[in-house]
Amino acid sequence: MITLRRSGERHHDRRRKHGVWLTFDAKDRDDPLAGGFGSLQILDEDRLSPGADLSRRPDSDAEILIYVCSGALAYDDSTGRAGAIQAGAFRRTTAGRGRRRHEANASRSDSAHVFRLRPIQATVDRGHERKRFSTAERRGELCVVASRDARRGSLRLDQDAVLYSAMPEPGRHVVHDLAQRRRAWLHIVQGDAALGDIVLTTGDGVGVTAERAVSLTARVRTEILLLDLGDRA
Repeated sequence: MITLRRSGERHHDRRRKHGVWLTFDAKDRDDPLAGGFGSLQILDEDRLSPGADLSRRPDSDAEILIYVCSGALAYDDSTGRAGAIQAGAFRRTTAGRGRRRHEANASRSDSAHVFRLRPIQATVDRGHERKRFSTAERRGELCVVASRDARRGSLRLDQDAVLYSAMPEPGRHVVHDLAQRRRAWLHIVQGDAALGDIVLTTGDGVGVTAERAVSLTARVRTEILLLDLGDRA
């Protein structure tokens, strides 16, 4: 079963220095994907002008994955942690009520392109962790970015989920097998790819349920994020 979410169907909120596209909009009661897909609740795409803050929706205790596609994102929080996430890097952190955290474009001259993903609510505060994955690691093959068992040097999650990143060249075929009772969400960060008879372009997303595999072919140089998801808690 395929659930398609075209880029233009996402909720778009544009502010003076910050544009955000919500794949799942919890406020849209008429949207069957308002509550997310399986155990994935949030997949937001943010474009920040120089100096812009990264606004957030209120969180209970939750584990958040941040991916900086381009530019750099500065952060600090109430625990005293501070730093910057550079392009190509992923950060896993735990946020919640009573915990102050601030994130903003680290540059005064360049824009930043950022993705935020949140699976089901976390129960364990594991602090934070970040890691950069090179283009070479992600070219062609699916690179494990985050997982519950920290496999292959990935970030460790407190979730039944695995996040992959890949940058296939034109004509490259990418296949991810799905175990029984698992589903996947595929997001096209940029590029153009074919999923069977469905052509996906930049900003498109697709949920895959009760299928043996996710199989796509890049039509141009493409970048994807793929989440292998367990059942919702």
